[in-house]
Amino acid sequence: MPSVTAGALPDFKPAPNQGGNIELYEVENRALDPDGHILAAMRARAPWAGRTLLDLGCGSGYWLGGYADEAAEVIGVEPDPRLLPLAADRGPRVRVLHGSAEHIPLDDQSVDVVHARFAYFFAPGCDAGLAEVMRVLRPGGTLVVVGNDLRAGEFAELLQAATGALVLAGGEETDAWWAARGADRNTVRTAWRFTGRADFEAVLRMEFPLKVADPWLAAHPGAVGLSYSYTLFAVDKPAALLRAR
Repeated sequence: MPSVTAGALPDFKPAPNQGGNIELYEVENRALDPDGHILAAMRARAPWAGRTLLDLGCGSGYWLGGYADEAAEVIGVEPDPRLLPLAADRGPRVRVLHGSAEHIPLDDQSVDVVHARFAYFFAPGCDAGLAEVMRVLRPGGTLVVVGNDLRAGEFAELLQAATGALVLAGGEETDAWWAARGADRNTVRTAWRFTGRADFEAVLRMEFPLKVADPWLAAHPGAVGLSYSYTLFAVDKPAALLRAR
């Protein structure tokens, strides 16, 4: 099993929206996809019931407990040491390890499904991370990557307005990169839905520059959420070839 030592993750860059404001990021996670469309699409493409699931870049582990309700084993891998204790506290049925997309501390062919939400480490030029995922996947296993769809929804409009201030993961270049690697693409349209205006404003200002967030909020004084579109890229590891008799 490859080992990972503290500070030995050159592919890791801290995410300011999560590691910098953990409590507010938890509020954001609770508002994501309130009707469960993303989970349903992920489950339909790569069921994890009774299987071993790796949540790569699991952050504070918000999704780990839910996965553990169905999977035989759930493993979270996270590069940010600030988030590891929080992820480890998500329940006794999850295992959390320090690692990254290019340095997964698991044996070859040891997991069935890999999830990567908002995986900015999977974009054009990130073949090393994809190769590492393929190493730990069992034959016939699946990687599912959730990202932002830049083509539809109010969140996409905000992303477009913030171009130059944020690193965007999406668009035709990303689609072509995944297609060349045998992935299929699915669009899931859903929403952010908060319980109150104050939380919504705080999260929007965390995710976007004030010059983008404040005008949008002023133009939508009663909003406690917005429309949101996601992309799901899924790629399968080829099943093992049967031995010739």
